[in-house]
Amino acid sequence: MVSIDPLAPLSPAPSLLSPHLDDLGVTQGPDGGTLRVWSAHAEAIELVLFDRDDIDWIVATASLLPEGGGVWAVTTPLLHPGARYALRVDGPSGPGNVFNSATLLTDPYARGIIGSGLEDWRCVVIDGGFDWGGVTKPGIPLDGTVIYEGHVKGLTKRHPRIPTALHGTYAGLAHPAMIEHLLSLGVTSVELLPIHAFASEPRLLQHGLSNYWGYNTVNFFSPHAAYATAEAQRQGPEAVLREVKGMVRLLHEAGIEVLLDVVYNHTAEEGIGGPRSSLRGIDNRSYYRQQDDGTYIDVTGCGNSVNTSTDAAARLVLDSLRYWAREVQIDGFRFDLAATLGRDAGHAFTPDHPLLQAITDDPMLADVKKIAEPWDVGMGGWQTGNFTPGWQEWNDRYRDRVRNFWLSDIDYARRASTPPVGIGGFATRLAGSSNTFSEERGPLASVNFVTAHDGFTLRDLVSYDVKHNFGNGEQNRDGADTNRSFNHGAEGRTDDEAILATRRRAMRNLLGTLLLSAGIPMLTAGDEFGRTQRGNNNAYCHDSPLTWLSWEHAPWQEDLLAHVQTLTRLRRENPALRPIRFARLGERIPSASVMEWYDENGHTMSPDRWTDPGHRTLQYVAASTPENEPFNRVLLIVHGVEHPTTVALPELDEAERLVSLWSSADENPAAHHGLFEPGDELEIPSTSMRLFRVE
Repeated sequence: MVSIDPLAPLSPAPSLLSPHLDDLGVTQGPDGGTLRVWSAHAEAIELVLFDRDDIDWIVATASLLPEGGGVWAVTTPLLHPGARYALRVDGPSGPGNVFNSATLLTDPYARGIIGSGLEDWRCVVIDGGFDWGGVTKPGIPLDGTVIYEGHVKGLTKRHPRIPTALHGTYAGLAHPAMIEHLLSLGVTSVELLPIHAFASEPRLLQHGLSNYWGYNTVNFFSPHAAYATAEAQRQGPEAVLREVKGMVRLLHEAGIEVLLDVVYNHTAEEGIGGPRSSLRGIDNRSYYRQQDDGTYIDVTGCGNSVNTSTDAAARLVLDSLRYWAREVQIDGFRFDLAATLGRDAGHAFTPDHPLLQAITDDPMLADVKKIAEPWDVGMGGWQTGNFTPGWQEWNDRYRDRVRNFWLSDIDYARRASTPPVGIGGFATRLAGSSNTFSEERGPLASVNFVTAHDGFTLRDLVSYDVKHNFGNGEQNRDGADTNRSFNHGAEGRTDDEAILATRRRAMRNLLGTLLLSAGIPMLTAGDEFGRTQRGNNNAYCHDSPLTWLSWEHAPWQEDLLAHVQTLTRLRRENPALRPIRFARLGERIPSASVMEWYDENGHTMSPDRWTDPGHRTLQYVAASTPENEPFNRVLLIVHGVEHPTTVALPELDEAERLVSLWSSADENPAAHHGLFEPGDELEIPSTSMRLFRVE
């Protein structure tokens, strides 16, 4: 427990928490529903109500009256659960203002929306009642967390054991067949690509494509209806929300957390001239970052950037998070382009931005995981390691170093006979990235990943040297050009068994590194059985079998799955692999792992060995400092060159034997691992890893 000095001055609450911003949207009371909308520059706001069955038939209107502080309100019995409504907002013309009193706009706080396209939306008043049956959040500790990033539709669209009616739906994700897979895989937390209501960009629709990933938000409170079953969609937004909550409840019953990838940095309204569906028409000047002349400051690359330096925009984000965390029982959030949320009124990133601090300090969000994608595309946009305690971050430095070590360095060595760098940088990432994250934050600030939805799949990473994105309609200009990938001798598909075997071992090395590193691992859905997108590293616009997981697997894919299952189990069983804190030389730090480093001869690593590209063999010993679990010590051998070597196991204090637990050289995880003694010599195959428990 943290002690608080009662005489210490209290920090003032950020202005975004001002009470005048409470209860925006529709709330129910004895006189009906009250709608409260914020707009600092509006001159008039009108509520427009529609027929339940014909959303083009206006049945009533009512004027909102100013309450002060930019808030407008109206109370009417017509705003009952199920009511369809929209807003009309009028205001001044001039730079930064784009009011149009004829445009129908959505309430930013609407809990349900219906419609289609980019501008033809109606809000729906939601009751939101749901029986959670006593089911609570699993509360997985950070050191025990293994994240599985996936897409609601893509995970289940082709699953043969899930009924067709549930394919690609929230309900399908909670089907016993899917839960069985998640539990057998050993993941603890499913991180879903965006499920906030979103729309496809006009440019994609013109090419016959769609926004599959969902990073084009229409509303921050409403779930995306197209992921619900046909029956729930027919019944309307209330039923869609119940299906989402039902999915969360069933996953929680199985002990699995639900994390959401949330996109608060921009909206589907794009740049000026794009759709005017909500924030732009309500108060463009306040909600979007812009120059004095109204020109947008786009640090997201998506046409607009939400201006979280204004209290109302920041509060909108905070209130949305509170809603999903409390009403929908979501366990955590991954913040897309989180650096944008931390930009101040001068558009510069600041780690102590009022919104970022409010998110970490809010009691309503105390039990949720907060994961930043710590960059955007604006000036000063790369901020990995710069968020404050309470945040975890996607660690792109980890991704790049691990890919380099196992892939691009090996490619280089084939052409130049020696890899370009030694093993030191890789070892730093393996041990928790202490050169990126402060001692105060520790290794669990790092969300480690090798692949994600954005980029090559694991299989494509070892099968392609370059991207193949011609199907995206942009002449292969989109997607990252620097992938640190290696095709191992043939681009894409091949029947060469030697190349295929080397690729499989490379995948096992990448997965082994990911799941045995200090930090929080994130596995991308489908990588556990080596799915491919045929070299497309930016498949955001393909809602097709290219992006849907296939559940029919060749024997080698089942072997790869068995490796992942083994690795997650070993991570769970060996706390030395998942330290909570960084160790300090000569001190006993609870829940840290004391690390020792040896070369292939069993000798302590000398300084020159860390950087010598001719010596890329390392023996890494991690010993836990027990706090809540029994003492544990492991040895991991990493061999990063394409020729076998002989390794002498180090003479470790108080070690009687070493139990072999896993080897990336095995096509299938060995059932019998073998026992060894300190000082024994082992033959280590080309580019491989081997894990032991020290007893």
